[in-house]
Amino acid sequence: MTPDILCLGEPMLEFNQQKDGTYLPGHGGDTSNAAIAAARQGAKVGYVTHIGKDAFGESFMELWEKEGISTATVSQVKTAHTGIYFVTHGADGHEFSYFRAGSAASRMTPEDLPKAALQAAKILHVSGISQAISDSAADTVFEAMRIVREAGGRVSYDTNLRLKLWPLDRARAVIHAAVAQSDIVLPGLDDAAQLTGSTDPEAIVDTYLNLGASIVALTLGSAGTLVATPEERQHIRGRKVNAIDATGAGDMFDGAFLARISAGDTPFEAARYANAAAALSTQGYGGVAPMPRKATVEEFLTNE
Repeated sequence: MTPDILCLGEPMLEFNQQKDGTYLPGHGGDTSNAAIAAARQGAKVGYVTHIGKDAFGESFMELWEKEGISTATVSQVKTAHTGIYFVTHGADGHEFSYFRAGSAASRMTPEDLPKAALQAAKILHVSGISQAISDSAADTVFEAMRIVREAGGRVSYDTNLRLKLWPLDRARAVIHAAVAQSDIVLPGLDDAAQLTGSTDPEAIVDTYLNLGASIVALTLGSAGTLVATPEERQHIRGRKVNAIDATGAGDMFDGAFLARISAGDTPFEAARYANAAAALSTQGYGGVAPMPRKATVEEFLTNE
């Protein structure tokens, strides 16, 4: 399989706190989640990363194989570990605690990139987290973006701000430099407000369009998504469900959105579909397990 969508970043084993205080193991990492989300919508997807040659790394290899994601561009290394994180839940929502310092993915360099696979991809998806984990990872993402765009592909970028990983000023500089090299930008409102200094969705999408993006899909939580191109913008309403855990909902949106863009949808059609998919993904615990497949999303849209 030659993937249409390549996702690059760091997969992490997840331990998600349950109501009884125990932790449910699962799989996470924003771009890995997005890859799985896209694959479950029928897209041809591959993943680019380094993982440890350890039990957690093997778990990811098994997961990706099960989900139909190409691992031809995944390298397992003996000299570094696979990262992990914990999700706890409280009155203010969910909180992440990471144990990723020195992980295999954080040690990636531009020289490690699978150039031929990147040149063949229609869409490369990366994120702020992909760049925040180390300086070499940031450089690797920029080089991957360059390779894809020079080959005629498109770059998708989720700002995904994590201030536990880097200070705001550096995050803003790197993220906005990456946005300027991206075709599709997928920010969330809270992150974008910190990065742009504005809480006005219209002003935020203007900022990212002015940086050079051709499509901006600004997610607004339960309020839906503001989708903008240089020629048109639409507010796509949110979907009401009995939400339990929002972990991975943004990644679900990204993967579903890119799957539909790859299939030929307009940005507005893709956002309508992705809103529904993201809403459905909040009805269970964890980043991966609740992610719906295409038939479920289509049925949900039919019954709206």
